[in-house]
Amino acid sequence: MSTRSTASLVIVGAGPRATGLLERIAANSDELWSGTRDLRVHLVDPHPPGPGRVWRHEQSPLLRMNSMAEDVTMFTDETSTVDGPVRPGPSLAEWAAQFSGSGGPRFAPYAEPADPQVLAELRTLAGTDFPTRRAQSAYLDWVFRRVRAELPESVTVEWHRTTATAVTGPPDGRQRVHLAGLATPLDADLVVLAQGHLESAPSPAHLTHASFARRHGLFHLPPEFSADADLSALRPGEHVVLRGFGLAFVDLMVLLTEGRGGTYRTEPDGTPVYVPSGREPVLHVGSRRGVPYHAKTGYRLQGPRPPLPRHFGPEAIDALGAGGRPLDLRRDVWPLMAKEVGFGHYHELFHAHPERTAVPWDEFLAAYDRLDWYGDAMADLVATAVPDPADRLDFEALDRPLDGLAFPTTDAFQAHLRDHIAQDVARREDAACSADLGAFLALLSVYGQLPRLVATGRLTARSLGDGLDGWWQGFFSFLASGPPGSRLRRLLALSRAGIVRFLGADVRVDTDETTGTFTATSPTVPGHTVRATALIEAYLPGPNLDRTGDPLLRHLHRAGELAEETVTGPDHTHRSGRFTVAPADAHIIDPALGVPHPRRLALGAPTDSRAVAAFARPRTDAPAFRQNDAVARALLRELDTVPLLDPSGSDTRRPPPVPTRDARVLHTPHLITAPGGDT
Repeated sequence: MSTRSTASLVIVGAGPRATGLLERIAANSDELWSGTRDLRVHLVDPHPPGPGRVWRHEQSPLLRMNSMAEDVTMFTDETSTVDGPVRPGPSLAEWAAQFSGSGGPRFAPYAEPADPQVLAELRTLAGTDFPTRRAQSAYLDWVFRRVRAELPESVTVEWHRTTATAVTGPPDGRQRVHLAGLATPLDADLVVLAQGHLESAPSPAHLTHASFARRHGLFHLPPEFSADADLSALRPGEHVVLRGFGLAFVDLMVLLTEGRGGTYRTEPDGTPVYVPSGREPVLHVGSRRGVPYHAKTGYRLQGPRPPLPRHFGPEAIDALGAGGRPLDLRRDVWPLMAKEVGFGHYHELFHAHPERTAVPWDEFLAAYDRLDWYGDAMADLVATAVPDPADRLDFEALDRPLDGLAFPTTDAFQAHLRDHIAQDVARREDAACSADLGAFLALLSVYGQLPRLVATGRLTARSLGDGLDGWWQGFFSFLASGPPGSRLRRLLALSRAGIVRFLGADVRVDTDETTGTFTATSPTVPGHTVRATALIEAYLPGPNLDRTGDPLLRHLHRAGELAEETVTGPDHTHRSGRFTVAPADAHIIDPALGVPHPRRLALGAPTDSRAVAAFARPRTDAPAFRQNDAVARALLRELDTVPLLDPSGSDTRRPPPVPTRDARVLHTPHLITAPGGDT
């Protein structure tokens, strides 16, 4: 009598990226999984499957997403260009609506969130609201449970609530995934790394500041995930320099004000006023630009969705890569990227607000398509067709709004920046400015094409490092990844209350051994110096294999089993801190072999694929979904057809088909398993 064989897949990381991969495994299994053997999927993560670390429920209820509820989905849709089947599912807003009591559809497996505060939020959540991260955690938990229920009966999922510390085994043999606190590793036919965004050890510059802080009894926080930061040592009234003006700063601002008991009251005209608790430190914030990220738009498109991509799609990128010469990002690529974003902007302006244009759309588009973005003819076209300069798109003015400005006093600069922020919030909440949303959608389209651009291998080392990973990533985040407008209105209230003080652009942080303080200066307010007893690097750690905080990646890197993405040019060498994977199916490139490792794959932030977030805005053909689909299909083919390995590493012949057994819950002492039920 033959014994049914079992294939083993270990996925390290159980957050949204792993959940998205499982969703694509479930979607493709009817076509690619024969069911003649069992598949056991091991998820290794100390944090709950679905939300993972970043979106776990156990974080401050004050923290919010920077996306509207209707703009968050984990599911493919009619725009998705995937090889596998499209399996539509609800966005966060659609899923939340089932709890409102309006009699709408319920999504299986139905269960109300256990946290009454989250349930109350979901019952009133509108599509244009910016949800708490706990609400997103509940959605991701449900997605995981739905995906698990949709897997074939021959597939079971086990969650190991621990950390993977190493992967060993020869390329042609069984892989062994070692787990913290356990003597016996997991055996695997294939391993997928999907850890998401990771911590890094402090850089040499941060270590210098940390050493200074220790000597003088000061507070220092290197780049860290805000929800995990221990801020308890900051004293009421203490002066703190925060370097960074993006989402990490916004989270820290919330935790150090409302998180310490501060409240807001609303004036009759709607203006928020901050009421301090007396426990807040004083926050001095600055950055390279010196201004906060632009607020997210709080409205929908007023015209039809722009058909994207148009100027920066696969054909344009392939044409760039086919030229044979090295590509300079700003000279060769950025004009096409800018033209694509401009197309999204003007498509919305002409269709939603034609009264503010002077020529018909078809006439404008015919000329726009044939002209270069930075050519004089394009400038003349836009000036003629768009009479109001406020309706024109000027990337250089957007990028550095404080360039060339200097203020005689810090109070004068505070007033200027408050006015700048107020104007930005007003614009992002006024549907008359919906061309901004058209540009935002085009920015997302451009971002989704970048893995294809990198894969051409034509970008110079400096263009990849200083350009794509440097300037472009920062510019994209500045325009597209800002906070809800409500956060910036509260920032203004904190500024008026004296809790937040603006430093300016090109902030320089130094140390003063004589006074035992950190100092911060900016050319925006010449001659002004802030002295502080605390320094916070208010931004997230970037990928860095040399300093990664992930023990598994650290092990593989030190063992020489990860190839860091390195591009060398005549005058520059760029090490991105990411490790390389095969573009087609995400197999890890093995430096010793010089080819993809046949049994190890990786997805997400630590890799050179540069795919965007694991969840996405609906109807944008999300690149991460495309990657998940391609990898899931490759995994199913390999696991269903490649001979399995016995523990010694030798091939075993597949047994003849036998009837599929029922799915069952697996229990072992060191893991939590609940296929088809609540975790």
